[in-house]
Amino acid sequence: MRLSTRIAVAVGVLVPVLVIASGWIMVRLVAGDVHRQADAHLRQRAVDVEPQARDLLRAMANDRPPSVEEARSRKLFSSALDVGIRVTGPDGTVTGGPQPAASVTLPSASRAASPVTVRAGDQSWRVLAVPVRGVRAAASGTLWVFSSDTAGQAQIAQVRRRVLTVALLTAPVAGAAAWFAATRLARPLLLLQRRAAGIDPRASTARLDHTPTRVPEIDDLARTLRTVLARYDEQAARTGEALATARTFAANASHELRTPLMSMRINLDVLDGTPAPGAAERAEIVADLRAEHERLLGLLVMLRALADGDLVEAGSFTPVDLAEVVGAAVADLRRTHPTARATLDLAPGCVVHGWPQGLRSAVDNLLTNAAVHGVGPDGTAAVEVVLRASADRSAVRLTVADRGPGIPPAARADVFHRFHRRPGSLGSGLGLALVGQQAALHSGTVAAVDRPDGRPGTCFVLDLPSGDADTLVLPRRRDWLSAAPPA
Repeated sequence: MRLSTRIAVAVGVLVPVLVIASGWIMVRLVAGDVHRQADAHLRQRAVDVEPQARDLLRAMANDRPPSVEEARSRKLFSSALDVGIRVTGPDGTVTGGPQPAASVTLPSASRAASPVTVRAGDQSWRVLAVPVRGVRAAASGTLWVFSSDTAGQAQIAQVRRRVLTVALLTAPVAGAAAWFAATRLARPLLLLQRRAAGIDPRASTARLDHTPTRVPEIDDLARTLRTVLARYDEQAARTGEALATARTFAANASHELRTPLMSMRINLDVLDGTPAPGAAERAEIVADLRAEHERLLGLLVMLRALADGDLVEAGSFTPVDLAEVVGAAVADLRRTHPTARATLDLAPGCVVHGWPQGLRSAVDNLLTNAAVHGVGPDGTAAVEVVLRASADRSAVRLTVADRGPGIPPAARADVFHRFHRRPGSLGSGLGLALVGQQAALHSGTVAAVDRPDGRPGTCFVLDLPSGDADTLVLPRRRDWLSAAPPA
């Protein structure tokens, strides 16, 4: 059933139930009022006729002449007016006025000390029993006072019938009114449903156009639908970026691997050719193969790292102690590049909210770049690493300096571009591009500057905000791998 029909049925059932319940209470109240009035009348009549009833019992006990008893009986019945009287004593019973037949069993006198109802066929009576005590036991008895309750019961039955009639009439009326009101009130919801049904996120960029209705539930539902559509758009964009990254990864891998693979193929053909190369030439070819193999591995690792950075989500970011990351990276550098001399100056409290894998990759590439390209005139690479936090702990600065030939100022911005290599370099041209990507992902900056002491060489400065999960804002577009490299 539609919502309006459900509301109409619920109201059509609930309203009669409420009418019947309230009517039952009303009937009980009316019955109480009717009985209270009749009982007050009975008590008053009992008070009025009690002296005459005592005189009658005394005359009956003293064996007075019948004329005396008859006179006192008439006086008693005259005082009773509109109620029935029955006086019972040791010497007999005297009755007069409207009352149940003698065959109708009356309740005990103790039970009828307060007015009770006695039914006789279609009629009902309110009965009150009052003990009458004389000087002698023979002159004592019970005064019964009767008042017809038929009119009161008829009034109560009439109220009951009216309540049922109102309940039966209100059922369809309340249901129809509820259906009409629900249909009117649900019109904004139906309009919202039609607008939402006409949206196809795959075929159109049109989104939900909702005018506030001042109905909180409907406006909240519209905001929820807009949020869902916005999340759909965001996920669709991320899916598109992921597909673009995957295609670019394949294209870059195919393009960049072609040259080393062809070189390796030529070297293999020479090794397998006739005449066979000599020992010295063979050793040179094997060395070339190893170098090309290392280059292939490095290229694949860098491409994958860039792809991971383009696809990373905010859930991967956690608090990272950058001092631990830098310390571990320097330890690995000393093991993989034993000829490099690395000095380390770390300050405590350098914690950032970042992606641990990406930060480690950025530090590794800065150190590797300094160890490979920062070789000084003496043939060794002196790498100086300094990590400091700002005075208010809101940012962290990592400085990696070398004493190599340096980078011309005009070319310093280009070193962070993908596949940028200096002449004669055997690297992939992706290491510093990855550093730039991680700086952008962490809302930081990286730059190549002169050494602060004025010596020859290059100094890379990576600034990262400390941040937290609430202040983290990932770049809207992450296309370090898929964007076309600058000309």
